[in-house]
Parts: sequence; C-alpha cells; structure tokens
Amino acid sequence: MPHHQGQLGILLILGIGVFGGILGAWLFQRLRIPQVIGYIAIGLLIGQSGFGIIGQLELPTLRPFSYLALAVIGFLVGGELESKTFRQYGRQFIGILFGECLGAFFLVGLSSGILVYFVSGQALVAIAAGVVFGAISSATDPASTLDVLWEYRSKGMLTTGLISVVALDDALALALYAVGTSLANVLVGEGGGVMEVFYTLGVELIGSSIIGVAAGFSLSILLHHSKSVERSLTLVVGALFLLAGLCFALHLDVILCAMAAGAVMINHSPRRSKPMMKTLREFSGPIYVMFFVLVGARLELYAQAGWMWGLVALYVLFRSIGKYAGSWLGATLSHSPAVLKHYIGFGLFAQGGVAVGLSMMAGQHLSEVMLLPGLDLGTVVVSTVTATTLSVQLLGPASVKYAITKTDELGRNVTEEDIIQELTVGEVMNHDPVLVAENELLGGVFEKLSKHDQLVYPVVNPEGTCAGVISLQSLKTLFVEQEIWSWMIAGDVMVPVQEIVTADTPLEEAMNQMRQMEAEETIVRNPGTGKPVGIFDTRAARRLVTRKLMQRQGV
Repeated sequence: MPHHQGQLGILLILGIGVFGGILGAWLFQRLRIPQVIGYIAIGLLIGQSGFGIIGQLELPTLRPFSYLALAVIGFLVGGELESKTFRQYGRQFIGILFGECLGAFFLVGLSSGILVYFVSGQALVAIAAGVVFGAISSATDPASTLDVLWEYRSKGMLTTGLISVVALDDALALALYAVGTSLANVLVGEGGGVMEVFYTLGVELIGSSIIGVAAGFSLSILLHHSKSVERSLTLVVGALFLLAGLCFALHLDVILCAMAAGAVMINHSPRRSKPMMKTLREFSGPIYVMFFVLVGARLELYAQAGWMWGLVALYVLFRSIGKYAGSWLGATLSHSPAVLKHYIGFGLFAQGGVAVGLSMMAGQHLSEVMLLPGLDLGTVVVSTVTATTLSVQLLGPASVKYAITKTDELGRNVTEEDIIQELTVGEVMNHDPVLVAENELLGGVFEKLSKHDQLVYPVVNPEGTCAGVISLQSLKTLFVEQEIWSWMIAGDVMVPVQEIVTADTPLEEAMNQMRQMEAEETIVRNPGTGKPVGIFDTRAARRLVTRKLMQRQGV
C-alpha cells in the first residue's frame, strides 16, 4: 500500500506542477514578463522555500523526469544547428562563445577570490574558490533562453547567434570546470584527483558526443521508413527516453548527447526532420512547464551569513558584466555584425541546471577544505550558486526579451498558418463591395461586371437589405442574349445568398469552408440587419496573409 501511495503522490505533484505552472505563466504574461519566470515562481511556492508540497523525498524521485526534459531541450537546440549557418557565421559564434565564457570566468573568479580571502585569510583557499566559482559562472542555461525565444517567436541574426552560442556553451563550461577543479585540488593539497577529473571530463564529453551522433544517424535512417509525422514523433520520443536513461546511468551530459543527435538529424534528413521537430516542440509544452517548476522547487532560500550574500551579489554582478563584455569583445574581434556585438550579451545571463550540477560536484570535491571553523568550501559553493541561480533565472529571461525586442526579432518566426489563425474574415474582406440594385437592368449589371473584378455581387432591395446574389458564373449564359438586357432586371436572375461566413468568422474556418464549396468569393452580411458589409475573396486573403508574413519576418 505505501508503494501505491508514493506513486499517487508523484502523479499529484506532477499535476499540481503543470497546472500551477500554467497559471503562473498566464499571470506573468499579463504583466509582460516571460512565462518561464512564472513557472519558476510556482516552483518556489510549492517547493523547499514555500509550502513544501514538493519535499526532499520527492526531488530525487523526480530527477529522471528532469533528465528527460533536458534531453528534449538539448534535442530541440540541436535541431536549430544547421550546417549552413555555421559555414556562414561559425567563426563569429565561436569568438563570442569564448569571449562570454572566459569573461565570466575571470571576473567572477577574481571578485569571489578576493572576498573569500578577506573572510578566511587563506590565500590558496581563496584562489581555489575563485577558480571554481569562475568556472561554474561560465555556464549558461539553454532551457530558459530558448523558452523565451520560442514563446515570443523570435527569428533573426541575434536569435540564431543565441541558439548557437548557448548550445556550445555547455561543453566549454564543462572543460573550464574540469581545469578549475583540478587546479583547486592542487592548491588545497588534493592533487591526486587531477588526472581523474580530466579522465572523467574526456569520458563525459566524448562519450556523450559519440552516443548522440550515433543516435542521430540511427533516427535519420528510421525516419526514412516512417510514413507519418506521428510515427516519427513516437520514434524520437522513445529515443529521447533511451538517451536520457543511458546518460543518467552512465553519468554523461544529457544536453550535449541529445543536442548532437538533433544536430545530426536536422542536417542529415532536413526535409523529414523539420516537421517532426515542430511537432515535438508543440508536444513538449507540459515537459517544459514541469521542468522549470522543479527548478524553482529545488531552490532553497534560507538564512546564511551576511558575507555570503555579499558573495552572491558579487557573483551575479560580475557574471553579468563578464557575459556582456566578453561577448562584446569576442564579437568585435571576430568582426561579427553590430546586432550581435551590442545585444547578444543580454541573452546569456540565465543560469540553470548545468551550473547547479557543477556546484554539487564541486561541493563533493571541496567538502574537506575548511574555509572557516565549521564551514567548508564545498558548502559555500553549493549555497552561493543555488542563491545566484534564482537571481539570474529572474534576470535572464527578461534580458533575452529585451534583446530580441531591441533588435526587432520578436514575433518573426511565424508561418502563413500562424497568420491565418490570428485573423478574422472582417480583417481581410473587401469592405466596399460593388452593389447591384434589385430593380437594376441587366445592361447596367454587365457594365459593372466589365469595370470591376468581383466574382459575386450583392443584390440589394430599396431598404439596403441583401435580397440575393449575382455571380459571374450565373450570367455566362446571358452574355450573348443582349436583346434582353434592356428589359430584364437583376432581381430576375439573382439567386439566394448562401451565407457561410460573417465578419467575426475565423479566417482559417472560412477558408476551409470555401475550399469545401470550391468557391473563391462569397458575400459577408450583417447577421442583424441583413445588409451586405463586404466581399470575402480567398485570393485577396492569401495575398494579404503573404504580405503580413513578409512584414513579420522582416523580408
């Protein structure tokens, strides 16, 4: 019985997390704040720092779910890494990557090392702390950054640069961490672990990459035999479960592994992969929500010494400066476009699971190094990085939104289907249609047909109400009978109105109905008065949608 109760508890927590996260996102979006902050805020409320609904016992149980979420995130990130982009801008992206990582590494390392020295009076311990803090600060959270880009449908040079840099950031941060931890071990007299750390790093990076590349090629082959997007999605989700489980068991980097798989797929089978990637992104909504709720639930805000809050403030300040200044310098030296040089740094502030994971590893390595009586360096590292993660998770998404807004990339990643779903018939119809009086002679009707390109003409009675409709098709048989034009009137040849749309009808629904009727034009009437208010022309609607799409994409 207890076993079943535990299962019910986990399901209930997942339900509370997803529904609560959606409500939090809705509230924050109403305040014009990125939705990811709403997810994290709900996590804080139901987690360790709030009501404790998600407690210490549940968090380890939910850890595999976080691995699956990271696998989905990494796979979708990899799906954005098309080779043509790197052939064109690879040098600039690499320059920015090294600049922002090393900028945060040196500034955070120097500032935190100085503070730790003043507190402890131990030079070697201070240097070790600075190196570890600097290495951890170099990591950027791809999940929250991409969530903002996708939420606001961003597209352009800055968006492409951000996706590419945060995708590669994980590997470089791991390398800096390995070097930093090794140096820290040497400084505090634990030098025997240096080779072990480098060996672990090599296995993690190379192993993750090899498994990811192999999975990507295997999925590409399987997709060639898949007959539908739904089956392709099932294959990919199954593969991501396998990758997440394998990385969890072998202690590999799940983001790097899944990213490699996604990158291989999108470049090896782009035609089949892109529709599947779009479907996966739509399917992964609840996974994203729960992942960020768990990020908030893990954050513990508890009382700690005043100097440690000072360390948190220095870390956040100099990490932000290092990310921005480093990316600016890297972009300048690599001759990147101005939009990257001035704004990409704002998109690199977020810090998440990678940094927290590295801090946990550092906490184990440095647990024997005493900074003050009763306080070891490992505890300081974990506490500080946890507190800073909350700060930069609130700062990071807002900064990403600011950057894509300033560069006018917000809302550009749209398709014709997206535009159609946003519009109604009233927004695309001809509001000034040519009308035909019910008692108008056919001669006058044909004269109007020769001057205008409408296919259907509303026939109105003296009160202005639509009595019927005349179409170009229905008058074809009367073209040659000009002798009747002088005495026959419009009311004699009009047909009843087949009203299928109003001005409030969604454009997508109206176009589907017109397609089923094999018609291109129809009259739009006011449902209350019966008076014609416009002509809905599907050809004109498509032209308007195309223009709006080009405007949104900046073409």
